[in-house]
Amino acid sequence: MTSPKYHRILLKLGGESLAGEHNFGINPDAADRLAETVRVIHDMGVEIAIVIGAGNLWRGKDGLDHGMERATADHMGMLATVMNALALADALGRIGIDTRVQTAIEMKAVAEPYIRGRAMRHLEKGRVVILGAGTGNPYFTTDTAAALRAMEIDAELLVKATKVDGVYESDPKADPDAKKFETISYIEALNLGLKVLDGTALTLCMENQMPIVVLDLWQQDSLKNAILGDAVGTLITY
Repeated sequence: MTSPKYHRILLKLGGESLAGEHNFGINPDAADRLAETVRVIHDMGVEIAIVIGAGNLWRGKDGLDHGMERATADHMGMLATVMNALALADALGRIGIDTRVQTAIEMKAVAEPYIRGRAMRHLEKGRVVILGAGTGNPYFTTDTAAALRAMEIDAELLVKATKVDGVYESDPKADPDAKKFETISYIEALNLGLKVLDGTALTLCMENQMPIVVLDLWQQDSLKNAILGDAVGTLITY
């Protein structure tokens, strides 16, 4: 097998990746499918950390629209990411992959607290590390948490896994003629207001020269090919 180009990655997943066809809740079949996708690159010897969102369980905007405090809405979202992390860890464990869930908000009965050095030791031992509860602070998205953790653990690549096969100049569902970018710079993505990652996450990656690949997780072998260094999805870099 061809050797991977990247040996340690941070994989950013949306909560919808666990939801199945109804885009809500946690679907065990979707969790199993996701675990198998992760196993492919784990078996290549790649060290994998994962940050997962909570859109399948809670969207803070719904709370804000009803007058909820932003901090409360964000903390609820952080807790929902931990539920998703535990579900994915269980699915990975059932196919023989050793995992550790670490959380930015301490909840020692269900997960380890996030400690950078400990997370890196787990990765070095071949464990998949799933990082829950975002950054532990309100007003920061899971995109920003993914960018931050990617830097902290010395990842070589941040993979933003979506249901779209890359970054487009406009919504390809609304505009069939929308141009897809094979590569784009951080500055261009920021200036064009592309909703691939939030501005804080993009800026953090730019300042620390962290390459980002945006791809369709469910396109056959897309994640594997990206790890091998093939042109998949959209590469965001300098």
